[in-house]
Amino acid sequence: MRGRCAGIGEGSAEVKALLALGLSLVTGLAAAQVGPSAAEATHYTGLHAAAWRGDAAAVAVAVAVAVARADRAAVDTRDGHGRTPLHVATFARQHEVIRTLAKAGADLGAVENDRYDAVTIAAVADDEATLAVLLELGASAGLTTSRYDGTALIAAAHLGHDGVVRQLIKAGAPLDHVNNLHWTALIEAVVLGDGGTRHQRVVHDLLTAGANAQLTDREGRTPLALARSRGYAAMVRQFEMARDAGAAVRPR
Repeated sequence: MRGRCAGIGEGSAEVKALLALGLSLVTGLAAAQVGPSAAEATHYTGLHAAAWRGDAAAVAVAVAVAVARADRAAVDTRDGHGRTPLHVATFARQHEVIRTLAKAGADLGAVENDRYDAVTIAAVADDEATLAVLLELGASAGLTTSRYDGTALIAAAHLGHDGVVRQLIKAGAPLDHVNNLHWTALIEAVVLGDGGTRHQRVVHDLLTAGANAQLTDREGRTPLALARSRGYAAMVRQFEMARDAGAAVRPR
């Protein structure tokens, strides 16, 4: 159980506001992760249909036909939600299809109507295996995505997807990107996290990688101040030790 810091009660206006915002953002991210519905999938044809069902051979044939017709743009054709076959394959976790599309020249950085690329889709879904395939193929870990002008790293930090965060850091994701809420990945791990082990690991890995813990939100509050205000004692220790000794505390 986590303790609350003195002077900050469960009913404080600040905590209530942050919890409400956190819920709305979690809902927004979850909505962005709704893949093709059963009805949509039923009506898919061509590359979208093959991508959804994981038929890499059919994808290769469709691409070959498109190339023969001098229609190379077909590999990035869009469905009604702006999803390319790569997005569909990412939602469906169809790794061989992803590889086949990449080999055919699919745009690995394409975004759908909610401004999510394949990397961010995998990151929000906590799909480490699909993310690894995308990064191996050369997809960028640093694109600005979503209505919040964020990144895959910020989204993963927000949700406590620590394994995803480690992959993105290794792939060169920008550690200190500030979204249009004026939050970094470190700040989101605190204000939208639950203070638990996975979010503590996110904080550890970001601090170890060199994320700037002095960047503040719009009210001038650092991640340490925000952790204190929410009563996240373990995170407070992490930030204090990083500040005082230059070392992050890795949760067991």
